[in-house]
Amino acid sequence: MDPVHRSETQDSGGDGDRFDVTSWVSVCPRGLWKVQRRRTHKRGQQTTYNPEDDRSWLSSAYPRLGSLCRVRVCLKANLDETGCPVSDEGDEKLSIGSDQPITELTEVPARAFQRCQGSVLQVPLDDWTMLRLGEGQCDITEACVEGMRAEEQCEILLSPLENGPEGSVPQPTGDNQPLCATVELHSFTPGKESWQMSPGEKWEWVRLHKERGGERFRNGDVWGASDSYSRALKLLITLHSCISEVERNGPGQKMEEQKDTNTCDKQKLAADSLVPSIKAELHSNLSLCQLKLNQPQRAKASAAKATQLDPTGAKAWYRLGQAYQMVNDLEEARRAFGRLLELQPDSPAAQKALKDVASREKEKNTQLGLRLSKMFS
Repeated sequence: MDPVHRSETQDSGGDGDRFDVTSWVSVCPRGLWKVQRRRTHKRGQQTTYNPEDDRSWLSSAYPRLGSLCRVRVCLKANLDETGCPVSDEGDEKLSIGSDQPITELTEVPARAFQRCQGSVLQVPLDDWTMLRLGEGQCDITEACVEGMRAEEQCEILLSPLENGPEGSVPQPTGDNQPLCATVELHSFTPGKESWQMSPGEKWEWVRLHKERGGERFRNGDVWGASDSYSRALKLLITLHSCISEVERNGPGQKMEEQKDTNTCDKQKLAADSLVPSIKAELHSNLSLCQLKLNQPQRAKASAAKATQLDPTGAKAWYRLGQAYQMVNDLEEARRAFGRLLELQPDSPAAQKALKDVASREKEKNTQLGLRLSKMFS
């Protein structure tokens, strides 16, 4: 999911404190949640950057893609009158590694844990955890950390959204009440912006998200799978423009970079023609997720992109037909399923889909005839 961020600054009164409030929509296995993040800046604390600061300094001020981050998330029980989390009095001293050099974090592996259907935050609570930014293991926590500095703390209010971008998305039964939590970032290792990464590094992230998307979908985490495929596509777009010297290996083989990674033209990657096929597969997989999430318009757009990139992709044509069926565009659905039947003449799915479309068209024409007969009777 693409989060939509909205920011504002609020004054707390005469004590000189200022609150930076940012809100966005994030995903977890339980669906969409609205996140409101509030950071407190004491009087005299710098809240803006010098415009003359160079780009590299800005990149190192916050965690970036690949940064190992030591974070702690704690649930909070109290809300103030405005519905925002309230900080406890006093500043809590970080319980571990306060004098540990940041470079030593590289020796500590990122925490490996599975996304849980019953959890919103997706991290162990009240304990320090190592996360690698960009992996999408815990979307809400990572989005908070992206805008924080080392030894900073923020407060968040989480509220479930009952409706998705298109239509109603069923929410699981259970406790879907608003949650309050604090997120602390102890320290982090340097990361990279996408423009700083070599093609080989980008490809590793694409492969990681693609594989993780498939795993999440099989585990029933459709929201997480959709997020993984979207992350892979964003990086793949930038990767495609960087490939200049390629080695043809054939579909399915891993892209490998040479030891010399100074320039893009010194990378040996899979064929340039392989990138569109992978991109088509990702769009097709994303379309399937969007169909499951009752987002037919988005599913239609994703499947259409997949068929444009790879006109021989049978799955993409089938999902395109399904999306057209969901929006009741039966003529286009028939064309998509017809194209699938051309690719796979013995496909039971294509034959059944065309029969279903013909049946719905017949029913639609019958209902139209009845309405016309009533008008002129």
